Amino acid sequence: MSYLYAIAIGSNRLHGRFGRPAGVVEAAIARLDQEFGLFDASPIVLNPAIGGAGRDFANAVALVESDLEPPSMLRRLKAIEREFGRRRGKHWAARVLDLDIALWSGGRFRSRGLRIPHEGLERRSFVIEPLAAIAPGWHVRGALTARHFAERLGRRSRV
Repeated sequence: MSYLYAIAIGSNRLHGRFGRPAGVVEAAIARLDQEFGLFDASPIVLNPAIGGAGRDFANAVALVESDLEPPSMLRRLKAIEREFGRRRGKHWAARVLDLDIALWSGGRFRSRGLRIPHEGLERRSFVIEPLAAIAPGWHVRGALTARHFAERLGRRSRV
């Protein structure tokens, strides 16, 4: 069975080969296409870092197709992060590449190390807005879609 995954992509560190964070995100999208088959990818957006992560982030969301179940998909994504030079460290630290499963076509998933939808997804404009750009009708929580949450976050930031 084939699943569709929404993969949140982020970078806020220079990479020796891919350069600035936006270049790292572009390279990660190409790597996801090579590994899984890219269905679509959002534009890359720049966002302020959260917590102690330092520099601003380049973020995007890619939609990929895969036969992998979520735990296996997460292991593959972590392997790609390591290929890009990611090392385990502080939770909110700067990182060369961060790949997270935001959503998948299989609905909710819960295990010890993985929750889909990703925790706090609907409050993270750096994921919801790129997701809404390429999959506005994807249901995030119940009947509420990516477009709904992007509009809600947009109203909140204008207040």
